[in-house]
Amino acid sequence: MLVAAAVCPCPPLLVPDVAVGAADELAGARTACADAVGLLAASRPDRLYVVGPAGEDAAGTFPAGSVGSFAGFGVDLSVRLGTGPVGERPLPTSLSVGAWLLERAHWADAPIEGLAVAERLDEARCGAVGRELAASADRVALLVMGDGSACRTLKAPGYLDERAAPFDAAAARALGAADLEALRALDENLAYELKAAGRAPWQVLAGAAEGAGLEGRLLYEEAPYGVGYIVAAWS
Repeated sequence: MLVAAAVCPCPPLLVPDVAVGAADELAGARTACADAVGLLAASRPDRLYVVGPAGEDAAGTFPAGSVGSFAGFGVDLSVRLGTGPVGERPLPTSLSVGAWLLERAHWADAPIEGLAVAERLDEARCGAVGRELAASADRVALLVMGDGSACRTLKAPGYLDERAAPFDAAAARALGAADLEALRALDENLAYELKAAGRAPWQVLAGAAEGAGLEGRLLYEEAPYGVGYIVAAWS
């Protein structure tokens, strides 16, 4: 059963070594993420899953020990998803950022596994995946990585789209309130058009939380660089 979840954004800029001169701009997000991960540890899970978005070619499971790298962003920095033999496949970026958050928190509380979900995975399948994760141990926790829309300003990666702010506001309300129905209602096609990569992981969370009776708390909601970043904690 799911006993706790942390929802965090997954931009590589969350890692100070990648952000360099812009590191201070996401200081609030890092602090909120650290608080959310701390609540995960306090839940004493038997198993932790790090769930994040990825392209079709990178989707799938990643065992403990899998390695991620930020070399593609010009930084000689690698991270590992817990301890174990080095995995055969490198972690996708979203899970690499999650692994960095766990390393920063000195996580050593429970076995870890990574799950990268395809950004176009439909809501029904997301829910089914979430239920499978929740049923895998008596006490399961999720670290859910994913960004909101990337269309909040003219300089945003996806340019300005007037639908972006309402979409992010709805997602933030749902995540802050642990509102499963509202998360399921997030439109897959609209999310794709707005480049909101967090939609599928958030709907996996909704599936995992069915029957768990968790309460949510919104810790951070901003749109630096024109991208919606949301941090929430469920317990």
